[in-house]
Amino acid sequence: MEKKSLAQELSGNEYPGRGIIVGKSADGKYAVSAYFIMGRSVNSRNRVFVEDGEGIRTQAFDPSKLTDPSLIIYAPVRVLGNDTILTNGDQTDTVYDGMKKGLTFEQSLRSRTFEPDAPNFTPRISAVMHIENGKYDFAMSILKSDNGNPESCSRFTFAYENPQPGSARFIHTYMGNGDVLPSYEGEPTPVALEESFSSIDDFTNLVWKNLNEDNKVSLFTRFIEISSGKTETRIINKNK
Repeated sequence: MEKKSLAQELSGNEYPGRGIIVGKSADGKYAVSAYFIMGRSVNSRNRVFVEDGEGIRTQAFDPSKLTDPSLIIYAPVRVLGNDTILTNGDQTDTVYDGMKKGLTFEQSLRSRTFEPDAPNFTPRISAVMHIENGKYDFAMSILKSDNGNPESCSRFTFAYENPQPGSARFIHTYMGNGDVLPSYEGEPTPVALEESFSSIDDFTNLVWKNLNEDNKVSLFTRFIEISSGKTETRIINKNK
């Protein structure tokens, strides 16, 4: 598959919803990751990312405006030893607990399906990054309804061993905006991580500036040095 421009993939979609980007920097030194959230409703837009141990969690920016926390308050990022888990919902905890018990990433997600938010039935997207002894690989998953049928769950897992420098995969919840939001389709999109944004600040700025200004809410990025496991993290919240 041809690598796409990350900037164009982001700017060309008014409402990708929530998204995960995972790959390797152009110089090959860093495992690169990003997770962003967007929102159309007051409840969805009333959020910020805050650090929580080695990971992050969402919280209400204005607690008085919080109505239904069930699908918007969760820990998108958690760390378990050499594994960094990123998801768009409380399945982060499901993966963390399952892998802690010895299950694989895919096995851990067997107990979950798409979100119960009819008529959208938002997909659950997840990723895990594994770094050990100077080696790096990652996997991504999407759990989605079968063309909007809530009686059927389609499960897809994609594993990427020894990802190549300057490349990443991008998966998000929606193909675009609409009254009924269309679920993501296909394999995670291959995108280029050019040398021009190989630092965490350049990468963070590129993602943030290309998300739709009206709908973007928060962004998390992390670079992990593959040789040492040392991390650098950035968080941007539209609500300040």
